[in-house]
Amino acid sequence: MQFWRRKSLWLALSASWLLFILLGAFPLFRLAVSPRPQPAGPQGWPRWLDAALLRSFSQPEEPPEDVPVPSQAPQGASCSWGTCFDTSRCRNHGLKIFVHPAAGAASEMQRRILASLEGSRYQTRSLAEACLLLLLSPGAPAVHCGPVPHHWDRGRNHLVINLHPDPCPRASQLGQAMVAEASPRVDTFRPGFDVSLPLLPEAHPLRGGFPGQLRQHSPHPRAALLALAEDGGRWHTASFHSTTCPWDGRCEQDLGPKQTHRGEKLPNATFCLIPGHHAEASRFLQALQAGCIPVLLSPSWELPFSEVIDWTKAAIVADERLPLQVLAALQEMDPARVLALRQQTQFLWDAYFSSVDKVIHTTLEIIQDRILGASAHPSLLWNSPPGALLALSTFSRSPQDFPFYHLQQSSRPEGRFSALIWVGTPGQPPLKLIQAVAGSQHCAQIMVLWSRERPLPFRWPETAVPLTVMDGPRKLSHRFLPFGTITTDAILSLDAHSSLSTSEVDFAFVVWKNFPERMVGFLTWNHFWDEAQGGWGYTAEMANEFSMVLTAAAFYHRYYHTLFTHSLPRALRTLADEAPACADVLMNFLVAAVTKLPPIKVPYGKQHQEAAPLAPGVPGSEPQPQSPDHDCINQLAAEFGHMPLVSSRLRLDPVLFKDPVSVQRKKYRSLEKKP
Repeated sequence: MQFWRRKSLWLALSASWLLFILLGAFPLFRLAVSPRPQPAGPQGWPRWLDAALLRSFSQPEEPPEDVPVPSQAPQGASCSWGTCFDTSRCRNHGLKIFVHPAAGAASEMQRRILASLEGSRYQTRSLAEACLLLLLSPGAPAVHCGPVPHHWDRGRNHLVINLHPDPCPRASQLGQAMVAEASPRVDTFRPGFDVSLPLLPEAHPLRGGFPGQLRQHSPHPRAALLALAEDGGRWHTASFHSTTCPWDGRCEQDLGPKQTHRGEKLPNATFCLIPGHHAEASRFLQALQAGCIPVLLSPSWELPFSEVIDWTKAAIVADERLPLQVLAALQEMDPARVLALRQQTQFLWDAYFSSVDKVIHTTLEIIQDRILGASAHPSLLWNSPPGALLALSTFSRSPQDFPFYHLQQSSRPEGRFSALIWVGTPGQPPLKLIQAVAGSQHCAQIMVLWSRERPLPFRWPETAVPLTVMDGPRKLSHRFLPFGTITTDAILSLDAHSSLSTSEVDFAFVVWKNFPERMVGFLTWNHFWDEAQGGWGYTAEMANEFSMVLTAAAFYHRYYHTLFTHSLPRALRTLADEAPACADVLMNFLVAAVTKLPPIKVPYGKQHQEAAPLAPGVPGSEPQPQSPDHDCINQLAAEFGHMPLVSSRLRLDPVLFKDPVSVQRKKYRSLEKKP
C-alpha cells in the first residue's frame, strides 16, 4: 500500500514540474495575480495564453481586440444627445431652424412640412443664426441617394425627417444627424436622440385636421366590441361574448358579421387589436382618432413621441402569444379605466397627431425640451389638456403658472388684476374709466398704452394704485404683447371708449377667478354659417347666443399674451393690424382653440351700452353684421384649419340680481342702476 502511495505522489510531483517547465514561471504568476488595470488605456478583452491557436478564428482585417483603439467622433448608433449635438449654438437665439433646399421636386408631404414651418417662431433664413439644420428625405423611396448637402459637418446639429422605410440619406451617410422617422424599428431607434414619428397617410391635412370620432365619452352599456386590423386596410369587429380567437389564425370560428371596407371609418369599437409588425403601424393613428383603445400585440416599432407621451394612459401593449389571457384581461377591465383610456386617445389625437403642423411642431418642441434640459416641460404638461404645444416653456416651467392646471394642482389664480387700457383713436383721455377701474379693491396697477399721434397729456388723475403710461406702440396687435411689467395672472383689457363701473369690474373679476382659462367679458359677438355666401360670418346683434367677447372690456389670463405673440403665425398678427375687428376675433379664436370652451358673459349696465364700441376704434357703431371688407373670420378659419369658436347661451349674474328684495341686501347694487 505504501509503495503505491509513494508512486502516486512521485507521479503528481513529476507532472507539476513538467507543467512548470512547459508554461514558464512568469505566465503562471500572471494567472495567479491579476494585473492592476492601467488608468490611461481602455480595458480590452483578457489576454489568452493560447492566443496563437485562436488567431485563426479572427478575420484578417480585424485588429486584435485588446489593442487600444484611438478615440473618434461618435458615429451612427453610438450617438447620443450629449455627444452629437452642440447646444452652444442655441444659446443666443434659442431653437432656430434652417431648412436645406430640396434636391429635386418637392412632394406634397414635403410642401406641407415646409408650410408648417413658414412664419413660425422656429424658422430662420440665416445659416449663422440656425441652431438646427433640417433635411427632408425625398418624397418617395429613392434607388440612388445623392450627396449630402453643403454645411453637412458629418450631420452634427442636423435633423433628418424620414417618412419612408428606405429613405435618403442612407444610414451610412447619417453620421451624427438625428433622425425623425415614421414608426422606426425598436432595434435601430436611439432613445433620447432620435424622434419617433407617426406613420402619416398621404392625405393627412396640413392644419386643423379631422376631430376625434368618439362622441359618447362613456363605455357603451352593451358588450364592448373588439376591432382587429386585417390585411388590405380593413377592420373586423367581434364581441367579447363570441367564441373567437381574433388573431394568429388559431381559431376556425367566424370572426363576426361586420367587416369594414377599405377607406371606411373605423368601427365604433372599444379595443383595437393591432399586430406588432411594421406594416400595421398606420392603424395606430386610426385607432386614436376613433377613440378606440389601441392594443398593440408585441410591437416591433417605437411608439410615436414615446420620449414625452405616457402611452400607458392611452394604449395597451400585450403579448401576442397569449391571446386568451389578453382577451380575458380586456373583458375584466374596470369601466372607469376604459373611459380614461378612451378620453386620453382623443386628447392625444387632437393635441399632437391630427395634422402635419402638429406633428412637426411636436417634434421641434421635443428637441427644444432637450436643449432646455431640466427646465423643460414636466410630464403633466405633455399628457394633460391642452398639451405642451399650447403650454409654452418660454412662459413658465411650472403648471401652476398656466390657466389650465389649477384644478389638478389644487391652486387658485392670484387675487388681483392689471388693467391695460388701449388708447388708439381720437377722443378725450380715458380719465373717468381710469378712476372707475382704480376704485376696484382687486386692482393692482393700471397701464395706459398711448398709440395716438398727438402727444401725451400732461396731467393724469390721482389713483390709489400705480398708473403707468407707455408711449410708442402703433400696431393694434401690440396691445397683446407680453409686457414684463404685468405680474398679475389676470388682465383687464380695455379700450379708451369703454365705460364701466367699479361694481361691474369687481363682479367680472370674481367670475374670472372661478374660470381662469376662459375669457370673461361684457360685449359679445356671435358667429354663424352663411349658406348664401358659403362661408362664415359674425354679427354684433344682441341675441340669445354668443361666441366671442370684445377685448374692449374683458378679463383673461396674461398667458394668452405670450401665446398670441409667440405661437400665432406672423401672417395672422399682420391681419389683425390691418383690420381692427380682426384683433378681437383672433384673440377669441386663440382662447377657444386652447380651451374648447366658450367665453363667459357678465351683466353690463344699460347706461353704458349706447356709448360702448361694437368694434375696436369704431365708437357708437350700430349693431349690424360685419362688413365683408372687414370680414377676416374665414381667413382665420382657414389658417386654423377648422372653426374653433363655441357658442353659448349662458350669462352669469350676481345672486339677488334684479330680485324684488331690498337694495341694501345686494352686493353689486350699481349693476341695476337705471340710466
